[in-house]
Amino acid sequence: GVITFSGEDYKLLGVDLSELSELERALEEAGLDNEIPTLFIAEVVLTYMENRRSDALIQWAAEHFSQACFLLYEQMHPEDPFGRVMQQHFSQLNSALHSLSQYPDCEAQQRRFFEKGWTECSVMDMNEFFACCTPEDEQQRVQALEPFDEYEEWHLKCSHYFVLTASKGMEPSWTPLLSNMTVPCHDGPVRVAGSITAAACAMHSEISGLRRYGHHSVLIKPNVILTTGGFGEEDGQHCRMRNFHVLIKHAGYWKAGSVKKENPDKRWDERLYHTVSCLSNSVALVVGGRTSPSSAGLGMLWLKFPETCNASDPGDITVALVKIFAFVTYQILTSLFTWLSFSIGEKYLFLYGGRSAMEPVLGDWYFLHTQELSCTVIPVEGPVPESRHSHSACSWKGGVLIAGGLGAAEQPLGSVFFLRELEQSFQWQTVETYPSLVPRYSHTAHVHDGKLLLVGGVWFHSSSVPGITVIDLMTGLCLDYAINVEHLEWPLMLHNHSSVFLPNEKELLLIGGGGNCFSFGTHLNLEPVSLSLSSILTSH
Repeated sequence: GVITFSGEDYKLLGVDLSELSELERALEEAGLDNEIPTLFIAEVVLTYMENRRSDALIQWAAEHFSQACFLLYEQMHPEDPFGRVMQQHFSQLNSALHSLSQYPDCEAQQRRFFEKGWTECSVMDMNEFFACCTPEDEQQRVQALEPFDEYEEWHLKCSHYFVLTASKGMEPSWTPLLSNMTVPCHDGPVRVAGSITAAACAMHSEISGLRRYGHHSVLIKPNVILTTGGFGEEDGQHCRMRNFHVLIKHAGYWKAGSVKKENPDKRWDERLYHTVSCLSNSVALVVGGRTSPSSAGLGMLWLKFPETCNASDPGDITVALVKIFAFVTYQILTSLFTWLSFSIGEKYLFLYGGRSAMEPVLGDWYFLHTQELSCTVIPVEGPVPESRHSHSACSWKGGVLIAGGLGAAEQPLGSVFFLRELEQSFQWQTVETYPSLVPRYSHTAHVHDGKLLLVGGVWFHSSSVPGITVIDLMTGLCLDYAINVEHLEWPLMLHNHSSVFLPNEKELLLIGGGGNCFSFGTHLNLEPVSLSLSSILTSH
């Protein structure tokens, strides 16, 4: 039957869209004239129908209206990690997405409309739509609506939805998605130089406590990894993580050590997105982070641990964390996503970029004297990098390498800078990469043997996900490697993760990662993953 809400210029009909003769009759009775220009809008509708029925509807619209436009908005890219989580969400709701198997991407959807009788068709994903078709003042209005920093999930969601416009018989032709392209939009697919196979870590037993994101994992001594903070699974529930976690490698296997806090009255403040830098084999410094998007500015913490571990009996290694005490430092050390590195003979910690509760991106830097924890002014020359957060920083040759990040317009950056040590000062230098580095953020980074390794992250090329990128710092050669995840039984999301590189074994350990998507729920990577990089790091 047809349920009609009828007003002067508005009619609402309830019809089964797969019964085209019934649809036609209902529209005719409602007085629709199919000779005048008609706009069809399908906002996540067709994908819930079987493909042969939705195809028939698209073709029917083209055949029965002499001047028509069709606007379609729905999901795509079902097979990458975010796509798998998205599909799982809809399956759990018992409303599977039918279009995805036959029309998995923009190109397939565009072909579909051409084949069904539409003469013009343009399509783009929602990251591109937001950057290219949304006026700048509207972008800024939306970005300022509320405290928000779940950029990764927002951009991943947008890369899994597209908007398509098709038309026929329209003069002049109707292609609104191409009208005001002021932003250079994304090129073709990323060229992949090869792939690296991901394997579950060699563990003594299943290790709990590492299903988290926004944490920080750091090698505090050979074969000992300390993980602090983040959001994840603790005591059977999702929360900001209170417990520290230690992984210890012994005889080729990783196992969880027990963490004893020497001063249990000093509680970890449950921060996320902080950094931890080892200043010696018994001290690490925690800087930055936030407890919520509007409460940054947490001051610094010392973490202290014994200089030696009892390696003869690995079954009973405990790492004692001594005196976690907070400094009330200058306002400057309160950025949200501060990435650190050391320089000048390891006397200074270099703090660069990030964001604060008030400033969406920061572009300033500080040299922190590690003994007194005071800021030292050291002159810096050269072209200043644009402000950013969620970038990476690594120490190299007494200086610092900064790569990628999210810039002021919430667009990923593809620049790499080297802060080079001179006699009495430092100098920013741009590192040119060939081909150009695909812009990204929320990745991690390591330097090995003159090569910068970028791990995971988020970029706007929706046809693939970031794997490992290797930049040769001598020649600028930039190679992208995909991560082969066929041996993992769960989707590996490489953002908000930590990674630890073991140079002797050329092994990369991926710890945690994932996020909380406002549409599809929380995804946490189930266990640490190991990548052997020896094949891509061998000197030629």
